[in-house]
Amino acid sequence: MWRPPRRLPRPLRRATGTATGTATGRRLLLSTPIFYANGPPHIGHLYSALLADALLRHRRLSATGPARLCTGMDEHGLKIQQAAAAAGTSPAELCERISGLFRQALSQAGVSYTDFIRTSEPRHQRAVRHFWGALGHAGLLYKGSYEGWYCTAEESFLPESQLAERTDSQGRPCKVSLESGHQVHWTKEENYMFRLSAFRDPLQNWLRDNPRAICPDPFHQCVLRWLDEDLPDLSVSRERGRLHWGIPVPGDPSQTIYVWVDALVNYLSVLGYPESHGAWWPAVHHVVGKDILKFHALYWPALLLAAGLEPPERILVHSHWTVRGQKMSKSLGNVVEPGVCVGQYGVDGFRYFLLRQGVPERDCDYYDEKVLKLVNSELADALGGLLNRSTAPSINPSNTYPRFSEACFPKVLDCREAKGTGRACAEDYELVAAVASLPAQVDGYFQGFQIYKALECIAQCVRQTNGFFQRHRPWKLDRGDAGEQLWLDTILHVTVECLRVFGTLLQPVVPHVADKLLSRLAVGPAERGLSGLAFLARYDGKPCPFEGRQLGPDTGILFHRLGKSETVKKRKQEAQVPDKQLL
Repeated sequence: MWRPPRRLPRPLRRATGTATGTATGRRLLLSTPIFYANGPPHIGHLYSALLADALLRHRRLSATGPARLCTGMDEHGLKIQQAAAAAGTSPAELCERISGLFRQALSQAGVSYTDFIRTSEPRHQRAVRHFWGALGHAGLLYKGSYEGWYCTAEESFLPESQLAERTDSQGRPCKVSLESGHQVHWTKEENYMFRLSAFRDPLQNWLRDNPRAICPDPFHQCVLRWLDEDLPDLSVSRERGRLHWGIPVPGDPSQTIYVWVDALVNYLSVLGYPESHGAWWPAVHHVVGKDILKFHALYWPALLLAAGLEPPERILVHSHWTVRGQKMSKSLGNVVEPGVCVGQYGVDGFRYFLLRQGVPERDCDYYDEKVLKLVNSELADALGGLLNRSTAPSINPSNTYPRFSEACFPKVLDCREAKGTGRACAEDYELVAAVASLPAQVDGYFQGFQIYKALECIAQCVRQTNGFFQRHRPWKLDRGDAGEQLWLDTILHVTVECLRVFGTLLQPVVPHVADKLLSRLAVGPAERGLSGLAFLARYDGKPCPFEGRQLGPDTGILFHRLGKSETVKKRKQEAQVPDKQLL
């Protein structure tokens, strides 16, 4: 008879010089879920990857330490076994083809991953076998009979509380998953069980001691509610006769390791577990969809604690994308393909829309008109129009970074003091204050996994800057008058300084557009970091390194408006730009 261990294993202590800090800065691994290889990618997959990519780019630009981004493919399980049979091919051949489609989609969208792991790789299978051994050594595995409602689509057993009564295609009553709508079937097997029930208190303690472990907060609260209930032990293997496409249980060829245990270990195998993972683990941030929250926030931390490892530092959770209010599904024919989006909207248009409109706390809706309106308004018109107007030869014939006049725009402590002290008005000082505070705001929102709010703030400042430029109408000023020329140059200087800040801050989201903007302003590669990003130094009486510098070449429109046939070729060319040039 199985008996519980006398005490739960304690997490291993961090070694000196590991993930917590090094001479070159703190390390961080960002991860996407590994994507299930039973079908081609859609925008939901790419949204996870783009969130992680933007976080990686932001961190690199902040120069806070080494960072990696891992992604990959979950290639085992009953779904893949069945999908391959339906397609008349082998699971290995199906996975090879689907893996190639995902790599292509990630590259087209400019996802700068550093590691691509496949669960069919020998390095991963070796890590899984070792992890299984650690669980067994801790006395937390036992063999027992298990029965319940099994959902093949979700690869998990579901309690009655997560089921609903429906009728199948032939009108017969059946049970389905409340979360996914997929049918479940009563299954009884003899499996290996993991003593999840022993980890309720350790998991509650982990979340109590780490209030930012799961973000945003509504998902943190959701996990706490789950922990208010009893945690049943978890079935962690399947009968080999039912599931042969997977990793056999070490020492028991009649069983296959449960696909979720197999898949979750990818976060360790990509780091060289069991030998070299300590250089990075547990400084890891998982980006996951809300549908797999339970696997990442309950099962995975418990399994790690059982194996003597610490839980990941953070789990960043996002919601789903619907299409015109409906869930994406093959049967409805409304699955949005990433490659089509990149072709229609460009790499940066596609990235900008998903990251600007995606709100992690709630589901977001996708439709073409929405993309066109947002991207045309904010990238093509507001940002691109501002750059074009402020650098046009008619208004800046010398093609130089304009000079600033303290007499025209004197420093004041309170914008209400501005009246009568120069040519700048109260609204101008409000703009300067808003843009000066923008880098810190944007950084805070990135740290809080609220990228959409960071982009809202940038878009608002772009609108304010357009208002500043329009309000003072520099094209109306007389260049023959020395005072007017000073004011004209100051207007342009403030505008171009704002654009430089916007371009710098937008690099993690729209790398091609940001590169084009900064190159036009002659901002060199070494001057594009987020660390110490300064704005309008002359306003504070300090020298501006850009003032008087020759601007970069005019390469045309910053971002072509969507919907024009002549831009299709341009977008295809943009999609082929090697993204590594922008890192």
